[in-house]
Amino acid sequence: MSTTRADPASLDLMFPQELISLDVSAQLPSDLQMRPLASTDYKRGHLDVLSVLSGVNDLGEVAWIDQFHAMRATPSARFPIVVLDKASDKIVGVGTVFIYRKFLRSLASIGYIEDTAVAKSHQGKKLGLRIIQALTYK
Repeated sequence: MSTTRADPASLDLMFPQELISLDVSAQLPSDLQMRPLASTDYKRGHLDVLSVLSGVNDLGEVAWIDQFHAMRATPSARFPIVVLDKASDKIVGVGTVFIYRKFLRSLASIGYIEDTAVAKSHQGKKLGLRIIQALTYK
């Protein structure tokens, strides 16, 4: 069953849509959309895409939503993004960058990219590259 399609502005997002590069988003095929992870993305197959990387213990939608809210409430800089197939309203790509501040290197910030995956049905379309470009865009 498909979820209700929604404009990113009407979704409960992990962070503001404006932080995702319009330049990178514009390079996606027109049938795909890049946006922050939303609290309703469990139903859009978030864990299905992550299962490309590793075994996933699906503890259910309530536990997933609780984790979403706990992650957003934790004072850190974490930016999980998704690539959504507009026609099916399903997630086909994911990635996250974690940013933290350092005392070294002139008080620099550093980022780590993790959990980048593309659904098998969409591999070979440079979606992984677009996800990395979005996560590293300055």
